[in-house]
Amino acid sequence: MQQCAGPKIRFPIPPIPPAMSRSKLKHFVAAAALLASGLALADPLVVASSGGFAAAYKELVKQWQREPGREVNSVWGPSMGQTANAIPQRLARSEPLDVVIMVGDALDKLMASGQLVPGSKVVLADSTIACAVPQGNPRPAIDTVAGLKAALLAARSVAWSDSASGEYIEREMLDKLGVAEQVRPKGRKIPATPVGEIIAQREADFGCQQRSELLPVKGIDIVGDLPPEVQYVTQFSAAVVAKSAHKEEAQRFLQFLSAPQNAGVIRDTGLVPKSSSR
Repeated sequence: MQQCAGPKIRFPIPPIPPAMSRSKLKHFVAAAALLASGLALADPLVVASSGGFAAAYKELVKQWQREPGREVNSVWGPSMGQTANAIPQRLARSEPLDVVIMVGDALDKLMASGQLVPGSKVVLADSTIACAVPQGNPRPAIDTVAGLKAALLAARSVAWSDSASGEYIEREMLDKLGVAEQVRPKGRKIPATPVGEIIAQREADFGCQQRSELLPVKGIDIVGDLPPEVQYVTQFSAAVVAKSAHKEEAQRFLQFLSAPQNAGVIRDTGLVPKSSSR
């Protein structure tokens, strides 16, 4: 049976006005070409970001999208772990992602496995771990190791994430402090949900996560960063996904995120910018 060809899609290009300067004609032709390729504008860049860089990302992506044709779809997930929205899990099931923004160590593993474009990594910021209590609760002093130990022991329940900061707290910091046996049984590893939200809902008396993830949460009081002796700095980086259909645009987006003029936005969200470093 002979199949009928579908109707051809035509993009009407308006006639060129009779009197037009060379510069106006140039803009007219560019606009007509943009109209003719309008289908491309409906195919946005898809970016997956972990929570630690989310506040900075949300502000920066607004700026990026002020230019015509720069559409971005954003999805969220932790840098590691087994939850369905974790970035490694998204890549494993071949979600159509173009860019990932996540903890540097976890990104390096994905790069080594061939899931990200070699050489596309851009270091965006460093993040320290801070701790918080429900708003209005007494604020323990945690600027010393002794103070942090006392706060952990006094809390009835302690929350940490299932991502980089939480893995460090559970597997290393508690042992360094000598309180693992007392704190682990009352600890809660929180998947996907920001630790600050658990504290705000008073489901934990005390909790720690990257400062940048605690800052946007209402209903909590940040009591301070971990003391230097047990602090853990997380590096957030970005890279282009190997299966991306928009690699050039994705690379331009990474250059924008890491541009020196955006360092102030990153700093305001509780991170230490690493502009243009790799």
